[in-house]
Amino acid sequence: QVQLVESGGGLVQAGDSLRLSCAASTRSFSTYVVAWFRQAPGQDREFVAAISRSSGATFYGDSGDSVKGRFTCSRDNIKSTVYLQMTSLKSEDTAVYYCAAGSMTSTSPNYYNYWGQGTQVTVSS
Repeated sequence: QVQLVESGGGLVQAGDSLRLSCAASTRSFSTYVVAWFRQAPGQDREFVAAISRSSGATFYGDSGDSVKGRFTCSRDNIKSTVYLQMTSLKSEDTAVYYCAAGSMTSTSPNYYNYWGQGTQVTVSS
């Protein structure tokens, strides 16, 4: 069983930056692919970014309001933590952000077995 705890959300103004953290309870953290999803009220859960196990290769969502170039996903396997650095935030980025862990990289939430409780990000315009 893997427990994930997100932190770092909050209320910011458009153009500001935030860094989200996802801390995992497992010592085998480096064996998991970790992804970030977000969900705005009334909308489906949307893939934001994912980072591979060992190489640290990253993948970003490209649908709708793209986060490419604004968000950066990274991981520290020693600290069992994944980060999502968000810059140039827009009001459209307002959502609950979740981290998830699984065994393969996918943009579908169905491929991730473990989820955090989510952290709210609100961007005022």
